[in-house]
Amino acid sequence: MHDEGHQEGRKEEGLEEGPAEPAQRLVARVVDTLVVGLPVMLVVHSQALGLSRPTADLVAVPVLAALLLVYEWLQLALWGRTLGKRLVGLEVVAERPGAGLGHRRALLRSAVYALPIALRPVPLLGPVAGLFWVVNAGLVLEETRRRALHDRFAGTVVIRRAQPQTTADGAPGR
Repeated sequence: MHDEGHQEGRKEEGLEEGPAEPAQRLVARVVDTLVVGLPVMLVVHSQALGLSRPTADLVAVPVLAALLLVYEWLQLALWGRTLGKRLVGLEVVAERPGAGLGHRRALLRSAVYALPIALRPVPLLGPVAGLFWVVNAGLVLEETRRRALHDRFAGTVVIRRAQPQTTADGAPGR
C-alpha cells in the first residue's frame, strides 16, 4: 500500500528528482489510455455485442471513463504510479510533504480526471469538457510544480522519481 512511510522512505533514499515534465506526463497518459482504451474499443465494437457503430461509440466513452477511473485510482492508491507513469519514471505524491497519497486523494484525483471524459457525449457538456482539457493542459505548463486541475483538486503533484538501482542479483544497491 502507498502510505506515508513508503513515501518518506523513498524521499530519504534521495530518489525524488522534481516535478514531472509535461512531455513525460503526456507519454504516461497515452500509455495508460491505450492500456485501458484498446480493450474497451475492441469489446464494445466487437460483432459479439451486435451494437451499431453510433451506439458502440456512445457506450464506449462512459465505459472508458469508468475503467480509467478504477485503473488509475487503484494503482495510485496502492503504488502512487500507473503503468504509464512507472514506464516513464513518474510518481504521484501528496502536495504536502509527509502526507500519504491514500485512497481518498487518489480517488478524487482520478474522478476529476475521468469525469470530463464521461461527459463528452452529453450535449452542451461535451464542449465544456473540451474546454476543461484545454485549461488542464495549460495549467501543467503554467506553474513550476506543473499541476493539472486534477492535481490541484486532490492536493497532489506528479514528480520524476528515479528507479532504485539494483545489483545483478536484484538486491537494492547504490
